[in-house]
Amino acid sequence: MSGPPERGPLFFEGERRRRRCPSLLSNLKEEQKLMNDNGFASYELREELLLALKKKGFSIPTPVQEKVLALDNFETDLIVRAKTGSGKTLAFLLPLLQGMELPQSSPRILVLSPTRELAQQTAREAEWLSRYMDISVATLVGGLDMSTQIRSLKDGAVIVVGTPGRTLDHVNRGTLRTDGIHSIILDEGDHMLDMGFRDELEGILDALPQRERTWLFSATMPREVRELSKKYLTDPVSISLVEDGEQHEDIVHRAYLVPFRHKMEGLVNVLLWERPKRGLIFCHTRLETMSVAQRLSEEGFSAGSLHGEMTQRERNAVLGSFKNGHLPLLVATNVAARGLDVEGVTHVIQIGLPDDRETFVHRSGRTGRAGREGTDILLLSPQEAEKFKYMLGSAKVTVEWKNVPDLDAISRVQREIAEEKLLTVKEAGEDEDYLLWAEDLLSRVSAKNLVARLLWTLSSKRSAGYNLSSELERELRRKSRFAGEKDRAPGTRTLKGRRPKGTMLRLSKGLADGWDVGRVLSAVCTSLNVDRSEVGAIRMKDDHVLVELLPVALSRFEEDCRGLERCGLLEEGKGRDFLLPASSQGHQVRGRSSGPTRPRRQGKPEYRGR
Repeated sequence: MSGPPERGPLFFEGERRRRRCPSLLSNLKEEQKLMNDNGFASYELREELLLALKKKGFSIPTPVQEKVLALDNFETDLIVRAKTGSGKTLAFLLPLLQGMELPQSSPRILVLSPTRELAQQTAREAEWLSRYMDISVATLVGGLDMSTQIRSLKDGAVIVVGTPGRTLDHVNRGTLRTDGIHSIILDEGDHMLDMGFRDELEGILDALPQRERTWLFSATMPREVRELSKKYLTDPVSISLVEDGEQHEDIVHRAYLVPFRHKMEGLVNVLLWERPKRGLIFCHTRLETMSVAQRLSEEGFSAGSLHGEMTQRERNAVLGSFKNGHLPLLVATNVAARGLDVEGVTHVIQIGLPDDRETFVHRSGRTGRAGREGTDILLLSPQEAEKFKYMLGSAKVTVEWKNVPDLDAISRVQREIAEEKLLTVKEAGEDEDYLLWAEDLLSRVSAKNLVARLLWTLSSKRSAGYNLSSELERELRRKSRFAGEKDRAPGTRTLKGRRPKGTMLRLSKGLADGWDVGRVLSAVCTSLNVDRSEVGAIRMKDDHVLVELLPVALSRFEEDCRGLERCGLLEEGKGRDFLLPASSQGHQVRGRSSGPTRPRRQGKPEYRGR
């Protein structure tokens, strides 16, 4: 940048009002000389902001901050597309605080965030950034004392940060005065809408007809976000620092093929192979997060779960342990992890197929932040791998495809780890007690046997992993045969023109719920990853539907019915109770086995996060 960028009217209005903290001027002269010409000083921000930035060690703006600060006019509505962790908070706070007239004693800026954690984090940033401007910040989130929030508003909060639900509650109560709010920021707008806050957002925006500017920050622009912006933003200026499908340069994407029935064993192998220092593991449902966390604990890993039904105290305790490193693995749902901002996440692990490409991108964005490299891992069955490739489409994302690490490879790595630990232990040359102890042992046992026993002791504490190679190869062969069968004309008959007899599946939605044959067929084929020729008769009823599953579809259903659970067609965890004989008229339940046993493993895991 050759010189300071041109400034709009909001800047000059703020410049005329720069009269506070005169004692800081002399200190800042020296500091500003040290700042790069391309730094914050080149934007001629007010002294209070420059000092706050300096105290925090910030001198060079991030790309999104540069783009916003360089605007000619801050009075307009604005849409900014930027990745998670790109510095969006300062990008909207700096220009708004720059043009603020002082003193103030009532709400002027309202920031809406999708989650408690993100709102609290934004409020903390607003507090340190505005500390020399003598203005206060109020945080309006659920799970915290309402009277404290009301008191902070009455005490003259100028910046208000909140979640949509609690903020609308304050608006309706009259405890949040909206007549003076001139700026509203929708932070992570796509995730607020994805979490179902459409009504709350519209209620708040409708209560602020006098607002001067509405700024929308969103990593993606799905249909709902476009509709909201069209309704509430007027001729917005658009800034985009992301391209649809663009790969984050600091993230390595790696997909491991694992047997469908042994995702957990595959996860254990991958954790032993990758050895994440701090890993965030994504699941689809609350029950799945608890199940995965419990299984990992049984395997010897330090892991906790994070889901939407936890109390705020439980949530804070788990997050605190994860942030300080006491809990190296955190298993979470998409919703529970929204707004979660933890530094140093080395690995993101996505179990199973993401719901869509945007979910995949947002999950992976939890690592590779602040200039650090990160690894995004997917655990996919061969069938899910094909769906994932189709989901990515033309996205500019490079994915490394690998088979799940086998037992031999993991054993070699674990052996190297054990040897490294043993050989790097500090020498006991001056520790007479240990030397005497060793001498005594060597007098009774040969050195060779003693070392062998020591190695056995080390090995017995660590997992050798699971042998999954054979099962994975069988699935890959099965998938290859199935792909060949799909090349036949749909509906091809077997001998004597008869289709194989199917098994009826009773689903919990019917005509009264708005479902029809086409919708049911599409949901079943998508959830089970089967061709339509593998689904037989469909009998629609008012309160349920009977679907005939042919052998391949039945096999897929028995492997995993969670896709149908997510569609609302099955009660969670009760898929086996809904299988009926194909000819049954009385709908009697046909029993099923409890499922496959775990592959055999040796020893207990040693890895607990390094």
